[in-house]
Amino acid sequence: MTVNPSDSPVLGVLYGTDAMRAAMGEAAFLQRMLDVEAALARAQSRLGIVPPEAASAITAAADASRLDLPALAAATRNTGYPVVGLVKQLTALAGPEAGKWTHWGATTQDIMDTALVLQMRQGLALVRAELIAVNSALAAMARTHRDTLMAGRTHLQHALPTTFGCKVAVWLSPLLTMVERLDQLRPRVERLQFGGAAGTLASLGDRGLLVAEELGRELGLAVPDAPWHVSRDGIAEAVNLLGLVCGSLSKMATDIILLMQTEVAEVNEPHVAGRGGSSTMPQKRNPISCEYVIAQARGVHALVPQVLAAMAQDQERGTGPWQAEPLAVGQAFNLAHGALAQARFLAEGLQVDAARMRRNLDGTGGLIAAEQVMMGLAPVLGRGEAHHVVNHACDRALAEGIPLSEALLREPEVTARVTRAEVLALCDPASYLGSAGAFVDRVLARLS
Repeated sequence: MTVNPSDSPVLGVLYGTDAMRAAMGEAAFLQRMLDVEAALARAQSRLGIVPPEAASAITAAADASRLDLPALAAATRNTGYPVVGLVKQLTALAGPEAGKWTHWGATTQDIMDTALVLQMRQGLALVRAELIAVNSALAAMARTHRDTLMAGRTHLQHALPTTFGCKVAVWLSPLLTMVERLDQLRPRVERLQFGGAAGTLASLGDRGLLVAEELGRELGLAVPDAPWHVSRDGIAEAVNLLGLVCGSLSKMATDIILLMQTEVAEVNEPHVAGRGGSSTMPQKRNPISCEYVIAQARGVHALVPQVLAAMAQDQERGTGPWQAEPLAVGQAFNLAHGALAQARFLAEGLQVDAARMRRNLDGTGGLIAAEQVMMGLAPVLGRGEAHHVVNHACDRALAEGIPLSEALLREPEVTARVTRAEVLALCDPASYLGSAGAFVDRVLARLS
């Protein structure tokens, strides 16, 4: 029976993904621990520490499907860690002769941490692949709508004209940076843990470093300059990256929710029959994907402080902080991947209503052009006077319900210095996009 919805057979389809649950779940963790034990035996065999036949037998026995899970649970409850019971079963499965060589020179945390690293390596690969897919879809959207005019909004009010392509580029740019961050952190995260009981590898004498190097090669992991039993920055950095990814996704989801409001209706989530519906209101098409992106992002953000707090480890082995990490790491990966999957659904199928964008832009009667009119009149009237005149014209337009251009043409200071045609040109929002198109191009150039 599950407690967390992200692991449940029903609600789990909304929170997280099957692929990430398979990578970060307990079954994978058990198998990864066995993988580390087998790799250790093979590495030590090549160094002449463990007999080759013993390494082969241990490798053959390292199959999580052969574990007695109730017995392992009982042993874990008794010792506080799964490794003692796991090694006992692996030893029995490998046979009496080979079993003598299991777990040689290692400590519990070596096995658990390295297993977690192997899980995170797979998890980060899944996150990266989904990020690439989201970014590719957003790039196509930005390219398509590079010049699609819409109202830019600040404080939820019309501000200046922009383009939908520029808005999408603003979503995309930090997500491109997330791929860079992910690639940069992987060498710091995907590191072997092998230090023995107190981080000195004393049980292996003068061969400890040789074993570590060989084990790292066997598992395809970097070998750190020192064991990191109580230095948890790699794990914390990985979860913090997930928090950053989710933060960027939640910004996009928030924008889409606001643009989907009935009164705005400039975009809509991809429609599938019945999706986002209501049990009582047949007309509803709720922003379901956006809602779950935001929910999963908040879930990850709640877990980030937990892994940061777990960095306060005491002496050579933590008493509590280390045990708090498993409550956060797997869920953070699962929720983040779920948020990415929902974001991909949005990015690949978002419905964009360019005509509605234009109607909304024009809905204030040209008031959105106030700054561009002011800047256009400033060389003629001076900036201060231009601001005063345009402000007065805006007040008149609002009070009388007339277009800004008409209000401007009632201002003597304007008509005395500027022609009607020039006023109408100054009120054209399409001529006041600044570098919007260039920003789109610059963001898209990062993909090549």
